[in-house]
Amino acid sequence: MRCCSRRRCETGQWYERSVTQGPDEHDPIALARANWESAGWGEVADGMVAVTSVMRAHQILLARVENALRPYDLSFSRFELLRLLAFSRSGALPITKASDRLQVHVTSVTHAIRRLEAGGLVERIPHPTDGRTTLVRITELGRSTVEDATVTLNNEVFADIGMSADESRALAASIETLRRHAGDF
Repeated sequence: MRCCSRRRCETGQWYERSVTQGPDEHDPIALARANWESAGWGEVADGMVAVTSVMRAHQILLARVENALRPYDLSFSRFELLRLLAFSRSGALPITKASDRLQVHVTSVTHAIRRLEAGGLVERIPHPTDGRTTLVRITELGRSTVEDATVTLNNEVFADIGMSADESRALAASIETLRRHAGDF
């Protein structure tokens, strides 16, 4: 049986190619599917392929993001924290609120804050009315850095993630379904 597959070539142009159904010898995940089915696990092969594909896509996209952020000495997690602070009205948030909004453990946020503090991009300040709470506040250097880094990410990653806008929206909708069923929101 033959079907068509839509691919993006090295120049970024889309093309369709006719393929024979069966594992693509260049795609390790397609080969894993064939092995899964041969081992008698065909009824769960779609799930294995979906999970493995998402994990691989995460690696690919994270590498692109980290490469784009390298000139700013930022990881994606530190970028997200700076961007969150830049979006906040006052440029400051309680550390626990930043942790909640970023959906990461407070120790991860604290580690990111330490790195950003060392670079002069954020500072910790006492909460004006709650002596038990510490705020993290973006500095002017942090604000200019995150604005420049955002332009770079928009141009080098978000403008073309390697699929059409329709495919990108469909992917996001599918992942939203997974997140909703997992109780992520």
